[in-house]
Amino acid sequence: AFEPHDVLPFPIFSFNSNLGRVPGFVRDTECLMTSAVFCIPFLRQIYTWTGGAPVDRKTFRRKLDRKESFVFCPGGVQEVTLINSNNPEELVLYLQKRKGFIKQALATGAPIVPAFAFNTDGSYLYWIPRGSLINKIARTIGFLPIFFAGRFGLPFGIPFPQDIHVVIGRPIYVPREGDNVQSESVEKYHALFLEAMEGLFERHKEEAGYGHRKLKIL
Repeated sequence: AFEPHDVLPFPIFSFNSNLGRVPGFVRDTECLMTSAVFCIPFLRQIYTWTGGAPVDRKTFRRKLDRKESFVFCPGGVQEVTLINSNNPEELVLYLQKRKGFIKQALATGAPIVPAFAFNTDGSYLYWIPRGSLINKIARTIGFLPIFFAGRFGLPFGIPFPQDIHVVIGRPIYVPREGDNVQSESVEKYHALFLEAMEGLFERHKEEAGYGHRKLKIL
């Protein structure tokens, strides 16, 4: 479970075994993302080549049942709407209501591994439309209709060079409850996940140059 989403969570591809960015244990790991990107020419080919797959519930559950490893961003598109350039010292994650993946993990007994990437902000110049209507549209279509540009001023292109620092936490092992997942278990392990994510940020923020920043989980 990878955070933050930011404008585009491209550091998620560091877990792709073909790219060899995370040493040692990462093998055959796919990155799950909104199915909307697979409808866009060029992006569809790039994301497929880098191990991307739709993050719909059917794919999510099938991979868990097969005990396959994958990476996804639970904060999703909602986090993009919370980016505030007027308050750059605050980093906002939208996780308080994200409990569906916890329930799926409990149903299959799959461990949850928190991961956090520093220095993703600043990778793109962007313009984000605001308002409740835009938020509703974003939730409906699975992505936020924003404009962003990266290196060489190319719209929707490669990001500016950034010293991305990805940290990985200890696995959160959960019991297998099958089709009878208890709400108490969901609350318990969701709280443990939030605590682990905050702990990752606090332990590594100084070395990553985030000592002046604060994490806020909504």
